[in-house]
Amino acid sequence: MNARIEQAAPLTIRPASAADLAPFFVYLDEHLRDNGTDGTPLFQPQPRGHPRMPPGLRLAFIRGLPLAVGKPGWRRLWLAIGPTGNIAGHIDLRSRPEPASGHRAMLGMGVHRLHRRRGLGAQLVDTAVAWARAQNGLDWIDLEVMADNAPAVGLYLRADFSMVARIEDMVRVDGVGYDLCYMTLRLR
Repeated sequence: MNARIEQAAPLTIRPASAADLAPFFVYLDEHLRDNGTDGTPLFQPQPRGHPRMPPGLRLAFIRGLPLAVGKPGWRRLWLAIGPTGNIAGHIDLRSRPEPASGHRAMLGMGVHRLHRRRGLGAQLVDTAVAWARAQNGLDWIDLEVMADNAPAVGLYLRADFSMVARIEDMVRVDGVGYDLCYMTLRLR
């Protein structure tokens, strides 16, 4: 019953702080358990139901949040928070690893299973895009998405991202090859 009430209650999308990282990591580990299981598309190129985010990713969030945009390794994170403080979804933007690509950001996101198909993904994308448009020096947002993840591909296309490439057999998970789509959005 509580899950139903929580689903119907309004969510708040807000920037994350360093204090939010510990609960965010717990949420993300739970979220990754859904990866390619129980009818959920494979959304990360890692074994199905693998319940842990890579340790390097945790460190990237910890180190990247306080960095100024434009500094190597910068990262911004927004959380969708329910009325009881639960994390319903997230979106992050981060610097690209190539030093000459400081005018571009990479996007990553996820929505908790109880909050999917309710428009939260679109709200999260709108939040990150609006923030990016307000930043001097950011001109593009890029993302990579598993081609078989039709709900995510559709969300990004509706948000005006363009498909720039689909690379066949780009990643292999549990011995099976998967295509990866590269998408981009021009901010200006």
